[in-house]
Amino acid sequence: MYILIVTALQLQAVEQRNLLQKQCADVNQLKSLLVMDQKWVPYPAYADRAGWDKLLGGLKDEYIRNGERYLDYEWKVVKATDYVEYERSGNRTIMEGPYGSNNAAIAALLMAELAEGMGRFVEQIANGVFHTCEMTSWSLSAHLASLSPSHRSLGEKGDNTLELTQGEVSQLFSWIYYFLHAEIDKVQPEITKRLRSELQYRELDAYMDREDLWWMGLGEYKGTQLNNWNPWCNNNAILSFMLLENDPDKLAEGVWKSMVSVDQYLNYVQGDGGIEEGPSYWWHAPGKLYDYLHALYMITDGKINIFNEPLVKWMGEYIVRSYVGDGWVVNFADASAKGGRDALDLIYRYGVAVGSDLMQSYAVDLNQGKPMPMTFGTDVSRSLERLRFAPQMLSQQLSYKAPAYTWYPETQFCYLTNKNDWFVASKGGYNGESHNHNDVGSFNLYIDKLPVFIDAGVGTYTRQTFSSERYDIWTMQSRYHNLPVINGVAQSDGHGFRARDAKAVPGSFSVDIAGAYKPEAKVEKWVRAYKLGASSLKITDTFKLSEAVAPAEINFMTWGKVDVAKAGVVSLDVQGQKVQLKYDAGVFEAHVETIPLPDTRLSRVWGPEIYRITLKARKAATNGSYTYTVTKL
Repeated sequence: MYILIVTALQLQAVEQRNLLQKQCADVNQLKSLLVMDQKWVPYPAYADRAGWDKLLGGLKDEYIRNGERYLDYEWKVVKATDYVEYERSGNRTIMEGPYGSNNAAIAALLMAELAEGMGRFVEQIANGVFHTCEMTSWSLSAHLASLSPSHRSLGEKGDNTLELTQGEVSQLFSWIYYFLHAEIDKVQPEITKRLRSELQYRELDAYMDREDLWWMGLGEYKGTQLNNWNPWCNNNAILSFMLLENDPDKLAEGVWKSMVSVDQYLNYVQGDGGIEEGPSYWWHAPGKLYDYLHALYMITDGKINIFNEPLVKWMGEYIVRSYVGDGWVVNFADASAKGGRDALDLIYRYGVAVGSDLMQSYAVDLNQGKPMPMTFGTDVSRSLERLRFAPQMLSQQLSYKAPAYTWYPETQFCYLTNKNDWFVASKGGYNGESHNHNDVGSFNLYIDKLPVFIDAGVGTYTRQTFSSERYDIWTMQSRYHNLPVINGVAQSDGHGFRARDAKAVPGSFSVDIAGAYKPEAKVEKWVRAYKLGASSLKITDTFKLSEAVAPAEINFMTWGKVDVAKAGVVSLDVQGQKVQLKYDAGVFEAHVETIPLPDTRLSRVWGPEIYRITLKARKAATNGSYTYTVTKL
């Protein structure tokens, strides 16, 4: 969700696809395609009670009850020291907590009023809107520190930093203005005038005035690294324009700029559709790309439509192919190991748009015919779209079959499975990916849909997470991934530290990881290979060093119970799943380290601790081959 430090460098070969701009010659042609005066909105008008009753279905009363919780809500003040705390300690939640509570309350009140339609929630919505309009900035302290001209975490008057939360608030308030401005006028017309003015100032004008924000991919940032911020921020912007701007020239200019910006993201992503940020970010990267493309489709009455592009389809299917089962996903980079069952309706809608049977059957099958639950987020567009598509999705009866093999040749992710429910996820890539961990050549192993050898993931975000000190955090280091330490040297971060000669076929994957290490490692070649059998995984390291100055250390990360008492065998008991890692006791001795997890973002996935198994070579060697075999008892 959040960005690493970005410089204006050419980070990878950018393919000038410009898929959106190829759909429309220029802003003048675009203007002729636009649906004006909010006639594109597919939802009932506020006063259409029958329409809302039909759209909400059985969730009407639930949305009303949820909103009632906030009728006496005391709006929280985000204090100056809450913002400053990010600079003092790196803590960002102290500011985000009260601000997020206010935004969640406003969203709940809006949905309740749309459900009930009696004006009972309008005054409290007006209170929330007025309270937020009084804030100097709608941006988060962490993002102000990185994006604002002052680079301080406390917003300055006149500084309209465009970022994720600021944009989401703008989208939420644009929907409030669209649906309820006449109702809020009954409370006090000045509130509505203030709201419209702030949206113009904080979002529409700021969006048109700025090209110096890295996530836009414009100006000096054209051709540089982009991630989920681009489609996310652009989606918030285009919806705000669509809901507020009725001047055809200004609307066309805003939509066109968003198309040029999103094209930069589509130019940057790998052509195989792999998402280097991992499954946790699919909802904010391809997921937000879908939201944006859907908005663009609506505002042009379907005349600008790239859902038929293979790249867009492959990006969507990534979330399905990365799903292991029972709520576990492949969690490279800053992704969590749990997920994949979130917002199945979004996966379904995306699948319908791109014609993916895989995505549609996955969403329908995992949903198991359950009614769509109520949404609680501030992204009103997604809440409304879930309601609109629920009848179609629930009427489907589709059976999902997981892909047996997936290879992303550019992103260099490889997923191998067998008929006995083993799933191996391995990777090449490079150590400058968005939300990067130093993990070139690492792997995760799942047996019977349960993780055995793992990637710990990422802890709670702090200032350090996205700073020059990022790789001081243990979860980011290759020493805490399933990788070797060579001549006492771990992998290094940066775009130059990357895999070589990655090869994949069904059942096996190999990659030379020597390029991920600094010259001090003195490694000329280190080929990590994975071969999946019917009931085993064989891992081989074949290497050549220019000099052997320290014995190799081969690390494996796991959870559950670990026993290294028997030479040549590491016994694991993971949630009742008994597994052995066999190695040559004449070559290695095994050690185990307990790693406590005080960070709840990690412990809620793995429990209070995980373990690092280290096979330490008994002597240094300049060349050779090591083999480790995993079997199930």
